[in-house]
Amino acid sequence: MRLVVARCQVDYAGRLTAHLPMATRVLMIKADGSVLVHSDGGSYKPLNWMSPPCTFREGTTDDGQVEWTVTNPKSDDTLRILIEEVLHESLHELGVDPGLQKDGVEKHLQELLAEHPATLSPGLTLVRREYPTAIGPVDLMCKDAEGRSVAVEIKRRGEIDGVLQLERYLDLLNRDPLLTSKGPVRGILAAQEIKPQARVLAGDKGIACALVDYDALRGLDDPTARLF
Repeated sequence: MRLVVARCQVDYAGRLTAHLPMATRVLMIKADGSVLVHSDGGSYKPLNWMSPPCTFREGTTDDGQVEWTVTNPKSDDTLRILIEEVLHESLHELGVDPGLQKDGVEKHLQELLAEHPATLSPGLTLVRREYPTAIGPVDLMCKDAEGRSVAVEIKRRGEIDGVLQLERYLDLLNRDPLLTSKGPVRGILAAQEIKPQARVLAGDKGIACALVDYDALRGLDDPTARLF
């Protein structure tokens, strides 16, 4: 991973346009090819990013300023980073990450829901478990009866953090034209218990919530989940 702290200006063009004026930011170029732009605030969500596959090119403008150009060959999205001053730069070999280790119940819930995705929504079918993204794997990637992509985040207890995590995944997934060919990627937060505040926030963000009966999924009764 290449880590750079620099005064920079960032412009994104593609499905939408976004501009970040000149300021000091943290720039990350990861081994998988993703490029992320962070500020010192705003929690852990990047201000802007480009997910793989993408092409990174470092050059200079006509007046000699360093400019990074990151392009996505599949979508024609472009991220341009104009660097005024580099304050720090370092390279780090992080090695192979073992991935997030879920607790036994949460991991088993994922396995059971992968076997019975239609308990979350009628007609839902599994595409892949642990669907990879630049910011971590989505627990389940599914398709609904109309062929639209549906991302499922599974928690033992659904709280606000889970809603925000799924929102970040959806923001990234909806940049992929292969996933959005039938319409925007929908999100479902599935959990044994969902806090009222999380339910309200999910509704505001267009994310569905599904209460999952763990015992039923283990085969004690007919598998069921309540979607709302």
